[in-house]
This record gives sequence, C-alpha cells and structure tokens, in this order.
Amino acid sequence: MYIITVNGNTTFKMAFNASGNRFEGDFNGEPVVGDLLKINDHQYHLLFKNKSYGIDVLKLNAEEKTLLLKVDAMKFNLSIKDKYDELLHTLGLDNLATKKVNDIKAPMPGMVLNILVKEGDLVKKGDALLVLEAMKMENILKSPAEGVVKKIAAIKGTAVEKNQLLIQF
Repeated sequence: MYIITVNGNTTFKMAFNASGNRFEGDFNGEPVVGDLLKINDHQYHLLFKNKSYGIDVLKLNAEEKTLLLKVDAMKFNLSIKDKYDELLHTLGLDNLATKKVNDIKAPMPGMVLNILVKEGDLVKKGDALLVLEAMKMENILKSPAEGVVKKIAAIKGTAVEKNQLLIQF
C-alpha cells in the first residue's frame, strides 16, 4: 500500500497487484481501479474509468520519493510513502532519513561573487547560499538540507580552490 500526495494537497492510498499493472485504491473515500502499463523507463499508459492517458515521468527523485509527471498536457508533483515511511513517521524517526550536512565546499575553483546568507541564518533545503563564478558562469550554490549557518569561511570577491570550505552549518 502506498500513500500518494498530489501537488501537496490531495492524498490517496494505492496498491498494485503482483505484476504491477493493475492498481486499486481509495481517492477521497471513493474506490478507484485501473490499469497501468509501462512503455519504457519514462513513459506509461494509464487506463482509468474507460479513458486512456499517456504519462511521462519528467523528474524522479528516488531518495526523496518524489515524481514530476505529465499526464496528457497537465503536470503533477507526486510524493510517495510506503508502509515503512508511515511507520517511521508514527515512531517519530522519519527525520533520521535526512542527510546531515556540516559544510558546503567549493565544487570547483572560482571567484566568490556574492554571499546570500549570514551567520546565524536558518536555511531550508534549496535556499540560495552563495554565488560562485567559475568558467565565466555564475553558479548559485544551494543548501542541500535544512540547518543554521554557523560560520561563513568565504569572502566576497576572493578566489577559492576546489573543495575549499565556504560555509559551515
């Protein structure tokens, strides 16, 4: 049984048969049944309520269990949890699956153009931290996890080497 959240607000439960092509579930209290056929790693065919739909997997993040799908012309963000994810959540252990990040290092040599955070700032995953110019391109380094900025080792306008410490959490 999977718990699927669509676009952050609609949640339904779904189970697949052993061959993986037939699904049954519960959507807003209504039973749903359909067939899902895998065409290739990024395309599926869905038969639901006697209608046919083409599904393209645009983005897959297996670590976070998220998908961006295009069903015909509409896009949907899906977040998927299984029984083990629910058990970890119930026990309050779901935060153990997140990575602990202690520092951000320069991924390549370059010039620090701008520092977008200051010491003591609380940052969320995906927040912009620093702008690094490398090979005549500006690269925005983003936070890989949630945390508090402990120390900023980089100095605006200075050159950095690959793997040099920039920000410490």
